[in-house]
Amino acid sequence: MKRIIAIVVLAMLTVITPLYAASAAKNLAYVDKNGQSYISVGVLKTYDGVKVAYAAAEKKLHITREDTALTLYLGSRNAYVNGKKVQSKAIPFSENGSTYVPLQFVSQHLGLKLSWGHNRSTLKITDGNVAHTLPVLSGTFISSQTKPVTSTRKTFKVGSRSFSAQVVTVSLLHPKVELDVVLAGNKAGKVEDLRSIAKRSKAVVAINGTFFDAYTSGAYKAPYGYLVSKGNILHKASGDNRTIFTYDSNSLAAMIPGLDFKSVYDAGHMEGALQAGPRLLTDGKVTLDVKKEGFKDPKILTGGGARSALGITKDHKLIMLATGGATIPQLAEIMRQAGAYQAMNLDGGASSGLYYNGSYLTTPGRQISNAIVVKYK
Repeated sequence: MKRIIAIVVLAMLTVITPLYAASAAKNLAYVDKNGQSYISVGVLKTYDGVKVAYAAAEKKLHITREDTALTLYLGSRNAYVNGKKVQSKAIPFSENGSTYVPLQFVSQHLGLKLSWGHNRSTLKITDGNVAHTLPVLSGTFISSQTKPVTSTRKTFKVGSRSFSAQVVTVSLLHPKVELDVVLAGNKAGKVEDLRSIAKRSKAVVAINGTFFDAYTSGAYKAPYGYLVSKGNILHKASGDNRTIFTYDSNSLAAMIPGLDFKSVYDAGHMEGALQAGPRLLTDGKVTLDVKKEGFKDPKILTGGGARSALGITKDHKLIMLATGGATIPQLAEIMRQAGAYQAMNLDGGASSGLYYNGSYLTTPGRQISNAIVVKYK
């Protein structure tokens, strides 16, 4: 008798089970080729009081919050709101281990407010006093089998000059991709070879990071700017306005003014950050304002040298680029031609280095203070 009861209970658990996204999946909003928008149930479950269960035999999703009960079916527009049958404009489906439900339908009935970002590349979802911003994936889903990182050497023509650059492109929404900011020797003030930082971090890609006191005779070579890893501040800045590259747990990347650091960090979504600058591109246009960012070197815009830069595309790719002999304005144009929509300068000169898949694409001329790395989960 006990055995029969155990079998019945086990069967019930397999029929009605909590629905979780695959562990490697990132929380995002999705817009299909017909303009229909969706959200993963993994996102829904992050909001207070929202519960999701799945009946596999019927392909039925049951979503509840307080006195609201929604029932949807994978592959069908049929839905129920508190037992009343309705028709959804979009059809729930599963992809890459996650289940997606119609965004407008669930947000309306669960009381979630939506705000689309510029170019509809981000979606802000507000629930009471809590707000989360998600990356938006449009068109085709990224398969876990596709290559997350590509590397190429490109030539860019700026005015009468041509520049050869090493370009690594990272698909930030790829389920295997993870970003990190790493200190040399795991401690502020230390220096280390970029290759050593990459190998120690088990990184596929690494590029040198922020400026530091490379020419001091002392053992402590202070980094200049905010450094954040895994949500923890590794190094605090003096409060200047130099541009900061940031990203959250979904690898949603952005570039913010240095003076905005505290408010963005206090919001609790900053997974990593690195401050350098100046800003090169804003929304696809060259925007150099070195005075506003606090740069005082009179040759900041005219001096040429080895350069490293980061760029973010409209479709959530990260461009990591290294070139030689360019001025800051020339670097800005190079990043624009490379496809960046937002871009910023990193430390350059002898610090400039780019590592990919076990070897240098650009070899630094000295040990460095910190790096941005790309790892696979």
